[in-house]
Amino acid sequence: MALSRFLAMFLVVAVSIIPIISSTDFIVGDDNGWATGFDYQAWAQGKEFHVGDKLVFKYTKGKHNVMRVNSTGFQQCAVPPDSSTQGFTTGNDVIVLSSPGRKWYICGISNHCENGKMKLAITVQPQIGLGAPTSSPNPTPTPISDATGTSPIYSSWIVIIFALLIAIMF
Repeated sequence: MALSRFLAMFLVVAVSIIPIISSTDFIVGDDNGWATGFDYQAWAQGKEFHVGDKLVFKYTKGKHNVMRVNSTGFQQCAVPPDSSTQGFTTGNDVIVLSSPGRKWYICGISNHCENGKMKLAITVQPQIGLGAPTSSPNPTPTPISDATGTSPIYSSWIVIIFALLIAIMF
């Protein structure tokens, strides 16, 4: 009886941590980092961003920044009036994608957004997990070469959970 309770608790913990383990850290611009003259829209094309993933903006502190803006701010390269609450300035800024939908980021320094193409727009999909919907019937996994972190791979978890269920039943 104690073994069954232990296995059931293990199963609950294993299922609840799958979304945490499966999040991906995206280094914005890969080896280029967050810099002028790079096409961030092309970089984002083909990538799938999900709730729980992280965007990591790497740049020289003081040379650039990251501003969270709305669609209008993105189109006009306009720094929000409350930039102290919307801006990031560490040079190694980590933004957790906490909700689905469109997200927009620009560099608010000088004309980096307008002339330097330092702007990024992405669509964040709901979190991947057991029972969570995906963005399409055949989602395209993010290649490990395009991001750091752990890609969402569930087949091994499903095998472990299935084996635990069988062990509990017999």
